[in-house]
Amino acid sequence: MVRVTTGTQEVVHDITAECERFAAAGGGDGLLHVFVPHATAGIAIIELGSGSDDDLLAALGDLLPADDRWRHRHGSRGHGRSHVMPALVPPYAALPVVDGRLALGTWQSVALVDLNVDNPDRQVRLSFLRG
Repeated sequence: MVRVTTGTQEVVHDITAECERFAAAGGGDGLLHVFVPHATAGIAIIELGSGSDDDLLAALGDLLPADDRWRHRHGSRGHGRSHVMPALVPPYAALPVVDGRLALGTWQSVALVDLNVDNPDRQVRLSFLRG
């Protein structure tokens, strides 16, 4: 299990290194399953560090504004949008592993996406299915 503290701001947090270590420990070929057991977070395969992470947060902000339109109303203003976000950025990903290495594209990374500023403590569960 990977523990991530996201803080009090919306975040796209890189977990690629943790996923790579887990895949290497599994050895061989298979699938790495990445799952975040939270109703307000997701997993994205995205280029990081080039502005794409900020672009993703901006796009989610446009699609899911932090305002009072949401029926789910506890927590900070617009908290209900955090509960809708996993329908767009799912809470899981299945990644191919070849010879103990993630078979990601050149610019692909694995990221935890979290819009929920009310809960800074996240867990990411990793499992390996040999294939």
